[in-house]
Amino acid sequence: MSRYQKGLRVLTSINGQEGKSILKTLEAISPDMAKFVVEFPYGDIYSRPGLDIKTRELITIASLVTMGFAQKELKAHVRNALNAGCTKDQIKETIIQMCVYAGFPAALNGLMIAQEIFEQKEDSRSAKRKRRR
Repeated sequence: MSRYQKGLRVLTSINGQEGKSILKTLEAISPDMAKFVVEFPYGDIYSRPGLDIKTRELITIASLVTMGFAQKELKAHVRNALNAGCTKDQIKETIIQMCVYAGFPAALNGLMIAQEIFEQKEDSRSAKRKRRR
């Protein structure tokens, strides 16, 4: 299996159709960057043995919070973490831990972003339940 195929398998397993949509947008801007994103982080790193996807997503969230400027990526990885089976509490605790290393502003911003994603997920679930009725 190629790096790209392996990466795409991992990406779609945690990001589903939304991941494909983001990838399609990125391919329209830069096909090379889209390929790099699939092959390197997902094909080479996320697919390695030793850590499960949930742990990798929590580590990624921690890193993005400490950076303090990657809000779009943080939103995507909070979604990924939820899709991978992380709980809201695990995500919140990971972000709270970052106030020690990145400061309160970074952790507070991270919590606000996480809450936005939690609300979007809940709104989406509510809408699906209403459609089923």
